[in-house]
Amino acid sequence: MKSCRVRAAAVDAYDGLMQLGALQRVSGREPVRQRLLPGRLHLSAAVLLAVCVTVTAVLGTHFSDLNPWLDSAIDPRIQSQLGRFPTLLSWLPDFGTLRPVTLMTLALILACVTTRRWSGAVLAAVAEPAATGLTEYVLKPYVGQAIGQSFPSGHATSMFALAAICAVLLVDPPRRRVPGVVRLLLVLMALLLAAAVGAAMVAIGSHQFTDAVAGAAVGTGVVMAGTLTLDLVSSRARRASVAQSLPGV
Repeated sequence: MKSCRVRAAAVDAYDGLMQLGALQRVSGREPVRQRLLPGRLHLSAAVLLAVCVTVTAVLGTHFSDLNPWLDSAIDPRIQSQLGRFPTLLSWLPDFGTLRPVTLMTLALILACVTTRRWSGAVLAAVAEPAATGLTEYVLKPYVGQAIGQSFPSGHATSMFALAAICAVLLVDPPRRRVPGVVRLLLVLMALLLAAAVGAAMVAIGSHQFTDAVAGAAVGTGVVMAGTLTLDLVSSRARRASVAQSLPGV
């Protein structure tokens, strides 16, 4: 008897969902999936977040001006390799400044709004400023000054936050009009530009290698945290909305 009632409730719930979907299709308001990452990638995002936190903490506590062997080994190599391209170094760091970063962030927000991907718009609007604020107003004053360097790099933070946002938005878009190979190339280009800006800051002597790596970790970690949070919120909101739309609820 109990199993019959459970089965009947399941059938009613299924019918309610089908009716809701039909009404949305008829009205031309097919719901756009708001989840930023597929469920199978949430664990990977959480692991990446943990790695970013660990990298930032380790670099800030073990590899600083007090123990500079890592920077001493890598910085001269970056400077010698990129120093052969003075024209490139004259404009590449500009990508990580306020105006270009703001324009790229607004472009991502506009793209998400145009496709009605509201979670993506919120991620772009919040994650990049949050990452920059964490670097400039928390980590640099309280960690960077304590270890005697500009830690982490604000340029690297901003650029890797934007690259991570692009990666999240392109992993599983709701309307896959762009082929997977093209989406992969776009993500790789964003990551390459972010890495180039971070390396350029080391090459011109504005930052050290550990500053750039920590900036990349902060930018990426904040985006992963924002993505997981938004997916959790949107999933709960979607379940609540479906529950309210079921007959008899």
